[in-house]
Amino acid sequence: MISNFSDKSNFEHITPLQEPKDLDPLIEKIGDSKYVLLGEASHGTHEYYTWRAEISKRLIKEKGFSFVAVEGDWPDCFKINRWIKSQKGTPSSIAEVLQEFNRWPTWMWANWEIAAFSEWLKDYNRHLEYKKKIGFYGLDVYSLWESMETIVKYLEKEDPETAALARQTAECFEPYRRNDSYVTAYRGLKQKCRNEVVQLLREVRQRADRYEDEPEAGLNAELNSLVLKNAEKYYEAMAHFDHSSWNVRDSHMVETLNTLMDYHEEDAKVIVWEHNTHIGDARATDMAASGLHNVGQLVRQQHKKDGVVLVGFGSYEGSVMAGEFWGAPMQNMELPKAIDGSIEKLLHTMDSRNKLLLFEEGSDLNEKLKKSIGHRAVGVVYDPHRERGNYVPSKMAKRYDAFLFLDKTQALHPLHLKPDGSKIPETYPFGI
Repeated sequence: MISNFSDKSNFEHITPLQEPKDLDPLIEKIGDSKYVLLGEASHGTHEYYTWRAEISKRLIKEKGFSFVAVEGDWPDCFKINRWIKSQKGTPSSIAEVLQEFNRWPTWMWANWEIAAFSEWLKDYNRHLEYKKKIGFYGLDVYSLWESMETIVKYLEKEDPETAALARQTAECFEPYRRNDSYVTAYRGLKQKCRNEVVQLLREVRQRADRYEDEPEAGLNAELNSLVLKNAEKYYEAMAHFDHSSWNVRDSHMVETLNTLMDYHEEDAKVIVWEHNTHIGDARATDMAASGLHNVGQLVRQQHKKDGVVLVGFGSYEGSVMAGEFWGAPMQNMELPKAIDGSIEKLLHTMDSRNKLLLFEEGSDLNEKLKKSIGHRAVGVVYDPHRERGNYVPSKMAKRYDAFLFLDKTQALHPLHLKPDGSKIPETYPFGI
């Protein structure tokens, strides 16, 4: 247990967090960093989305950040990207765009909080030249069928030679599509099909500069192909019931992030929205003992010289949107008071205000929070009655560069979409 936590010597690095201007110390800490990763302790909390949006708005307006990359599927998020950039043929409202997010858990991106942020981005982009417009992209690996359809349809129109290879690749997976079982698909794949996935990515990358009938068409084709390549690795790990699937997934998200940074101009800066379990450095948790790495760790290792700031989030009590099991109806669930011995309980005990913690090297706060303490992580599948199992032992000052503590939070506001029950994929093995 961490003792004497409420010393006045710590207050310099723990400040009240009530309104956007209270983010000033965090914005100052970010400085000229090019990578800012913003977490969340659940995928269903209103305040995590709204505070991330406020931070992102300030980084875009004040620091010139170029795009937002999120823990979502590439094809779906690319529809948001096209809409906020006012591309031809996009729906008139963001609600229409989000209606197409029909994969469970639908509430994760099809919610009023994302709709509001998307509308702000569209308005901000309105008077900018296309290359300067802020983007919104998905980093995740799960959109096998959607990515395949996108590639085939696009290449049939733009690149018939490569389209033939795309059709061959699609045919390899087709027998398994009825069950939408990615693991089954991998087990049934012939080596020839696996080779074709890699060859398709190679071809698309080599020809990407020809796919510019509309802005970012080449980028879209390349990253849909990247999904296919890395999905193959992910399914292999899943088929062996092996935790290495986590490493494959997070490595894919970083590879996608790096591709996006290479695509944008040299001075590009990125804001990443993902669960704490992805953006908090895995080396400061018990994940490392299991041989797991994550996005935060890899980005720190690969881009330290460009400036990397990892920002975690957490709350003491309230409510959260989640499901009782995979594919279950979403529910507004109780988020119980944090358990004794957790960072959330410790910060609540100081006082019930929201707080911003900055981890500055050499500070008393840093020294106290280099020791391991429980830190709540809620997935899309959640049982409030088994709360004790939701805490990740974490060295907070090493896991993050800053932490937003929100004492009482509420569930986010979904667009009340029902997932297509016939297409619930074998994804999110850890529920986060």
